[in-house]
Amino acid sequence: MQIREMNLKELYTVYDLLKELRESLSYDEFEDLIYDMRHMEYKMIGLLERGELVSYAGVAVQTNLYHKRHLYIFDLVTQKAFRSRGYGKMMMEYLCDYAKTAACENLVLSSVLQREEAHRFYEKEVFDKKSYLFVKAIEHSTF
Repeated sequence: MQIREMNLKELYTVYDLLKELRESLSYDEFEDLIYDMRHMEYKMIGLLERGELVSYAGVAVQTNLYHKRHLYIFDLVTQKAFRSRGYGKMMMEYLCDYAKTAACENLVLSSVLQREEAHRFYEKEVFDKKSYLFVKAIEHSTF
């Protein structure tokens, strides 16, 4: 078992797993967004078992007024066939150590309402529900 930062040459591998979480995301859109997020030092962290990517986290160290310096977990997914085997816990432990090394005060993530299984995992990992996330789509007129 190995946990390491994935590189840009491994985007297809990352995408193959990430599409389990982001089903409507095309590969082209994924690739564009990964390059867009480089300015925030978005890191692609992979947990590999015998060379196969089984768990993935997309993270960035951020700072704001309410979470202070924190590690924001944008994406966290374990391959369906490997769930409930401890890989998510191993990834979370790694991310906690990563955050400590980066002098972060918190791990922060957002999760959609429909992911009850994930929510149970986060609660088991001692995450507190701190807020609601509100999103408003911006309508763009077409001329």
